[in-house]
Amino acid sequence: MNTKIITFPFRAAARALVLAAIACVLTAPAVLAQTTSGGTVISNTASASYSDGTSSYTTVSNTVTVTVANVSGLAITPDGGSVPTVVAGQTGVDFTFTVTNTSNFSNQVRFLASGASIQTTGPVTVTAAVIDTNLNGIDGGDTDIFANGADVLSAVIARNTTLTVIVRVDVSAAAAAGAAISVRLGDSASGGPSFDNQAANSSANEVRTSVPVATPPPVNGESEARGDISTSVQNDAQLRLNLNAPAGPVALGSNITYTWSLDNTGARPVSAQTLAGAPGGSNTGVFVVAPVPVDTTFVSVTPPAGVTVLYSTSALTNDPLAAATVWTTAAPPPGTVRRVAYNVGASLATSASVTNMQMVVTINTGINASVPIWEIGDAFGRNSVAAAITDQSGDVVVNKGDGNANFNEPRFGVDPASPTQGFQLPTLLQAVGAVLLGPVGFPGAVGPTNNNDDYTNKTTSAASFAGVAPGGASLAASTVDFVNTVQNTGNANDVFTFTAPTVPAGFTVSISVDGGAIFVPASSNPTLAVAFGASANIIVRVAAPAGQTVLTGFETVIRATSANTPASSNDTIDRLYTGFLRLVKSVAVVNATGVGGATDAVPGADIVYTITYTNVSSSGGTNNATLTASNIQINEDGSAGTNNWAAFTTQVLAPAPSDSTTGVITDGATAGPVTAVTTFLRDSIPSLAPGASGTFVFRRRIN
Repeated sequence: MNTKIITFPFRAAARALVLAAIACVLTAPAVLAQTTSGGTVISNTASASYSDGTSSYTTVSNTVTVTVANVSGLAITPDGGSVPTVVAGQTGVDFTFTVTNTSNFSNQVRFLASGASIQTTGPVTVTAAVIDTNLNGIDGGDTDIFANGADVLSAVIARNTTLTVIVRVDVSAAAAAGAAISVRLGDSASGGPSFDNQAANSSANEVRTSVPVATPPPVNGESEARGDISTSVQNDAQLRLNLNAPAGPVALGSNITYTWSLDNTGARPVSAQTLAGAPGGSNTGVFVVAPVPVDTTFVSVTPPAGVTVLYSTSALTNDPLAAATVWTTAAPPPGTVRRVAYNVGASLATSASVTNMQMVVTINTGINASVPIWEIGDAFGRNSVAAAITDQSGDVVVNKGDGNANFNEPRFGVDPASPTQGFQLPTLLQAVGAVLLGPVGFPGAVGPTNNNDDYTNKTTSAASFAGVAPGGASLAASTVDFVNTVQNTGNANDVFTFTAPTVPAGFTVSISVDGGAIFVPASSNPTLAVAFGASANIIVRVAAPAGQTVLTGFETVIRATSANTPASSNDTIDRLYTGFLRLVKSVAVVNATGVGGATDAVPGADIVYTITYTNVSSSGGTNNATLTASNIQINEDGSAGTNNWAAFTTQVLAPAPSDSTTGVITDGATAGPVTAVTTFLRDSIPSLAPGASGTFVFRRRIN
């Protein structure tokens, strides 16, 4: 038996089937990629609430930002993937790769000149390779990366998006069954099994990233990758035609029954062939053609069920497939039949057989009985690559086959009632004035250096600085009343004049000496009579305009001057703060990923946030009215306001969030412990004395 293969161009329909099969095989898990885009600005502003024991206030920190660095990455799949097996002589076999930009920024991909990024092994020849820009297969509208005289750069592709690369090959017609074939795109040599996201090294067959013009370079340099697809050569459809006939001797004039059987011994179905000249509807199929031997006369045929028969009267010298052969469905007169064709169906499945196709002929009389009667039949069909295949039975009974697959003072004077004293004339004493002025209830308070810098500290209204970061300006005017106590420490009744020698720019000061019923400008020098040894309160009203720097103390000096002794006076300070709890945030990046430098903000690096909280109000001295911040809650909400760190980072638990004073850190959303999914942290600090400070530290990992 001889097997004949006729090679035709790979049909579009067949190619579509192969592409569909490849697409199924190449379905794989998504490539791991950088989660946070390069250039992403991660913003963080802390907020806090606190109290001065009477009123509640809010404040915010400065804003800190971290810009995520560009990190390149590239993946090519499949890795060790396969396509359906091919057959010898198969043309236009497409190996399809998915090239993914796993960088965290939009990038390009570079393919080397002259198809150098492609390597093959086995009996194949590359005929084309493209970036399938229109995603409909190789059609002439794609980007050539095989016959390219220079390196080819892909279009800029967004992070986590892909390119489809198709490498088309022809399989050698001489390829042996079982021969291994491999197509490789790129050549990264380490990092298996995926061989992706490797540092580019300008190797001979690489596929690598190429940073677009004006894009900040990646901290890890360019990246390369590789993908592999393999297959093996399979036996195609194979026809084996067998013939049984009596060995003889057979007498002249007697009948010979020839019995044909047809097998598909290959690994793919046999498809239909066409007999030229046969009537429509009967001219396509898998055929067995049996000639009527020389020196015999056709008698009859007996086909198995489902098999149809055609007859030809054309000479045996005519090719049974050629146009010269005329076939009919009706049997001509027996003596004129020269060939019989058995149509066994539109296809013959793998391992299928058709048996017992019989033809009876009569041996003619008057012939040379010493010459044997020879018979040999032909089978016709097509293989999976639409190539015509045939097989021929052995002469008579010989069969052949082939196959291939995160103070008081003391009183002065004479007592007339004293039993130890006689009556005396009174002596008039000189009135000497002296005065003390200080915080309410403490006229003798002493400041940090003396009794002229004692003080009362208060805060403007909550609305005047709410939401304003350090260094910002107050939002609204605010009027605050201070109560000060004046004491007559002279030796006589006195009248005291009140002035304001120091007033902050733009501020106005007025004073009430009647308990708040009437306020007069401090510049009017209001007076108050205070009996010898007595004390009284005044109210000082300070009006602060908007636009003042927040977290700042503005000092108004109030002076009380004696009328008895004008040189005698005492000062006190009424100090007005535009908020007194300052939050200052700082940020550092700790990169232990091995990608980029130690402080590069790459995905996987840690952002260390530090919030330094300080009570900026003054302290020192004795009996001054100070400001203690109480019930402090510092909030770090990753999704509040301009904060976006919840979306781009994950909480780090080792090291755990910490506070340097008495603060307790919880999950702000649940009031429970901080966990890996926490995106809102709260630090609760019971109190913070004037001038004291602490730190709140936590880490977030960049996704």
